[in-house]
Amino acid sequence: MRWAPTGIASPLFESHAAFDPVTGDLLFVRSAKDFTGWHLLQSHCGASGWTSPQPPPFAAAGLEADPFFTPDGRWLYFISTRATGSMHSKDLDIWRMQRRADGSWAAPERLPEPVNSAWAEWFPRPGPDGWLYFGSSRPGGYGKTDIWRARSDSKGRWRVENLGPSINKPGNQYEPLPSPDGKWLLVEADDGYFESTRQGDGWSPRRRLGSQINANGSEIGALFSPSGHSLLFARDIKGHDSGEFFVWRLQGDEPWPSQCPRRPARS
Repeated sequence: MRWAPTGIASPLFESHAAFDPVTGDLLFVRSAKDFTGWHLLQSHCGASGWTSPQPPPFAAAGLEADPFFTPDGRWLYFISTRATGSMHSKDLDIWRMQRRADGSWAAPERLPEPVNSAWAEWFPRPGPDGWLYFGSSRPGGYGKTDIWRARSDSKGRWRVENLGPSINKPGNQYEPLPSPDGKWLLVEADDGYFESTRQGDGWSPRRRLGSQINANGSEIGALFSPSGHSLLFARDIKGHDSGEFFVWRLQGDEPWPSQCPRRPARS
């Protein structure tokens, strides 16, 4: 099912949606039709629908993409080349912001090494198991680019490990997305979307998903609904509209993404 709300959908490429669980605002990536020049935009659900998307207050020069809010709304993760202002994806790093008690955001902080490296990092997604999953072009993996995960201890020291050959193959692996319950992992690779199920502290060999999501190989930027029963992702449908959002109902027919403007509650 296509999700193309007025004001969000455009002739350019929209992808990587993220809904703020505190304010309901939408963050997403807009880029050129050839998926270059990524930048973040923010929209608010107002009385007349989604407001005209604008750069968020923390936006910086360079490339920025892949926003993700933690379920409690305390942290916002994204990737950026703001350290250099570069327009080259090889300079992408993982950044995050913490929400203050008054609802405002603290200044963005770049995650330290070994999470970030001299190579590109992207699609940071914290899982309920305490690991931060992400993609990277750093050496030492099984493919051209791989899926990794990172974890910090009580002293703030990070360790990073590769997800191994059950997930990473000789080609490119791009985006890891843990389900809200942590029982399965969605992986986007250069040959489509795959799923893997939890096995102890690791993951089962990946299995390619069907045509519900793998339609033409352009699918990217998936987001689970809070329940885990739906999946929002982008697909390049070519033509005038280029990349747009689609919803895949994994279980039932939940009202997500929420309607905007919101319907008043019944008395």
